[in-house]
Amino acid sequence: MEEGSARVVDGAAQVAARLAGGTLRLGVTGLRRAGKTVFITSTLNNLLLAGRLPFLDVLAQGRYIGAQLRPQPDGAIPRFDYENHLAALTGPAPAWPQATRAVSEIRIALRYRPGGLVRRRLGGVATLNLDIIDYPGEWLLDLPMLRQEFGDWSAQTLELASTRPRHDLARPWLEALDTIDPAMAADEATARRLASLYTQFLRQCRASRVGLSLLQPGRFLEPGEMEGAPILTFCPLPPAPDGRWRSGSLGALMQDRFEGYKDKVIRRFFRDHFARIDRQIVLVDLLSAINAGEPGMEDLRRSLSATLESFRHGTGGWLDWLGGARVDRVLFAATKADHVAAPQHATLTGLLETLMADRLRHIRFEGAAVKSLSLAAVKCTDNVLTEHEGRQLACIQGIPLGRTEPLVLFPGELPDSHLGLGDAVADPFRFTDFQPPPGLGRDGRGLPNIRLDQALEFLIGDRLA
Repeated sequence: MEEGSARVVDGAAQVAARLAGGTLRLGVTGLRRAGKTVFITSTLNNLLLAGRLPFLDVLAQGRYIGAQLRPQPDGAIPRFDYENHLAALTGPAPAWPQATRAVSEIRIALRYRPGGLVRRRLGGVATLNLDIIDYPGEWLLDLPMLRQEFGDWSAQTLELASTRPRHDLARPWLEALDTIDPAMAADEATARRLASLYTQFLRQCRASRVGLSLLQPGRFLEPGEMEGAPILTFCPLPPAPDGRWRSGSLGALMQDRFEGYKDKVIRRFFRDHFARIDRQIVLVDLLSAINAGEPGMEDLRRSLSATLESFRHGTGGWLDWLGGARVDRVLFAATKADHVAAPQHATLTGLLETLMADRLRHIRFEGAAVKSLSLAAVKCTDNVLTEHEGRQLACIQGIPLGRTEPLVLFPGELPDSHLGLGDAVADPFRFTDFQPPPGLGRDGRGLPNIRLDQALEFLIGDRLA
């Protein structure tokens, strides 16, 4: 009886805390170059300065008091380096911040006046602690491995390596694999040589024109503090004759390291950083995938779908939020919307929705709220109209990467579908990347953006009501 009463009291305390603001953990999900660091930097800057978020209801209704950065709850996790990332964007020689190479998080406290009757009666002012978690996109791609055995993962990876454009890049590793018998006695030098060749293959895939994303294990590309650890010394192997390599063999060594990697790296990463996420934004660099042609789009689709399967989406019950066990809101965002003209933004969002249609339907079925939009966390172009052969063209003006002066460019029109894009070499799209313009942030209103306010309204607006 006492235990039951204690649970009721604890539950009531949690309800009261949530009504008074509470804590919300936002996971910023995205593959390499999707813009996670820029999104977090702009989100923090705009919440702190509150001058460029007109469609965030708490601001539009005059209930927003202000925000402050606060110490994060877990001091063992590196703090997101907001100040240096902002300095890179707003300095005398503006540049994009360095890509994420390790897990980090940051807390921002948002003070506001509640709008609901019950919350107003609890007090005039509430504070929402928003914890934002950042992590390398490469590490995300390891999550599907948790559901696989070594033999299944090896077969899948070898099959993928036999397809274009991976096959030519994989040749040195595959040729070395053909010269060894995994049933031989375990040999550390051989294991290291094969793992090194496999890692080189993964790096070449990432650097290729297609910019492949579905590359496992992610720690081979971004090892972080595990650089040189034996647990990163394995690679896919042909199938064992009876499904499992005999003890003491090279195959058994690699199989054991695969299992150790799952247990000590992936499972710990998932448990420590994903099990407690409440909301999720999935940032997608569609324009780079379109530039890469149909192989790039298909690789992006497979990568995102495989990754999202590892999250628990949906509410599951009206009290599920008490344990923070599920992601109850998911926003899919096509980034770099400023790289195409404004009339193309709806098409960009539509492409994202058709590319991820199966996953969107599944997440909705599980009970999570889902939304899609196109955004630019930092707007670095302007829309201009130019006349060409008697007709008006919607163009953009900005400073392309590697240039020093702004240019007016017609970016072209987006395809109607992600299907039938053709080969990146034979039938290329060429959407240009731009650099941050000079003078960002000088007006003190927050970094200029496109639809960041709409993204935040969906992700956190209900908790600021």
